[in-house]
Amino acid sequence: MAVAEKISKMMASSSWIRRMFDAGAELKARFGADEVCDFSLGNPNLDPPPEFNEALRRLAAASMPAKHGYMPNAGLAEVRKAVADFVSREQQCPLEADHVVMTCGAGGALNVALKTILDPGEEVLAVTPCFMEYRFYAENHGGALRLVPTREDFDLDVSAIEGAVGEKTAALIINTPNNPSGVVYPEATLRALGAMLEAKSRETGRTIYLLSDEPYRKIVFDAVEVPSILAAYRNSLIASSYSKDLSIPGERIGFLAVHPEADDAENMAAGMILANRILGFVNAPALMQRVVAELQGVHVDVGLYQKKRDRLCAGLGEIGYELRRPQGTFYLFPKSPTADDMEIVEALREERILTVPGRGFSCPGYFRIAFCVADEVIERSFQGFRRAFEKVAKA
Repeated sequence: MAVAEKISKMMASSSWIRRMFDAGAELKARFGADEVCDFSLGNPNLDPPPEFNEALRRLAAASMPAKHGYMPNAGLAEVRKAVADFVSREQQCPLEADHVVMTCGAGGALNVALKTILDPGEEVLAVTPCFMEYRFYAENHGGALRLVPTREDFDLDVSAIEGAVGEKTAALIINTPNNPSGVVYPEATLRALGAMLEAKSRETGRTIYLLSDEPYRKIVFDAVEVPSILAAYRNSLIASSYSKDLSIPGERIGFLAVHPEADDAENMAAGMILANRILGFVNAPALMQRVVAELQGVHVDVGLYQKKRDRLCAGLGEIGYELRRPQGTFYLFPKSPTADDMEIVEALREERILTVPGRGFSCPGYFRIAFCVADEVIERSFQGFRRAFEKVAKA
């Protein structure tokens, strides 16, 4: 066999998001892009903020020593300091540059973290609905992913997580604001989670790390605040990126930060640096590091995403779809009109509307709509959403 058996199995169960995105490409080729409403991929449609373009032009033209040369694997010292200073304020926890590693996006950060934490055969917990490539990330490093459902309102079920913790549990991944539900986990829930993980770490005799995946932290609505993970639990790490808040997903720039009071924090940081190198990332892109160092706290106009959310929620609610208004991200996660989420996804595809089934997030019975699209796409989708709803509901 030319392809490894493990990769063959991964390809067979690969992302529903990409499957629907590919289906959208086929529809666009057949009918034209203007005839397809593609809500499949969370690819930001807003332009980067003006500050990004100005910093990029200036830094690209600047003359400086070793501008494109090798650097420390953790990233440029001044960039790590800028990130640490901002995260310290944002997370209400004092970090130094040594607690930060610049990475190739949040995906790179998650892989660096798991490479550092996991021994073969250990388990990583994740709460559903979630980004299912977490499973591949865990398996990349000899681990196994175990899924734990959330509550009906998509808040964390701390008791269910506690019941899933075992002697092989090395880490728990959470994602807040959550893709696909749009839920921001409340501070009280996070503090209860932290207390439980402290107790279970003592009980099992090993540190259980909390890995928070936070690329949507700044994409929140209605003055919602995202509580601090670092304030809730000391054995925690943050994986984040600038893909969503600066609308630069193709630049693959992010960071991984470890709580300064985590068990063996110094060795943890050293392990992250080593993992960044031996995974082949070596270091995050030099130019993008310098750009984002100047843009801490800068983000796109989130109000534009909020308007899209409000328009879709109103329109779909009038049709009869059952949904919760997301607190953050640029996703809606409505309930399917029938128990089989593929029925509504297929009915929508017949209307040239691309969405992603909830089973793609280990949450069947729902489907995801990525509303980071042009307003005209939203407006021309409603008739198709209505016809699909009526077709499936009457079946």
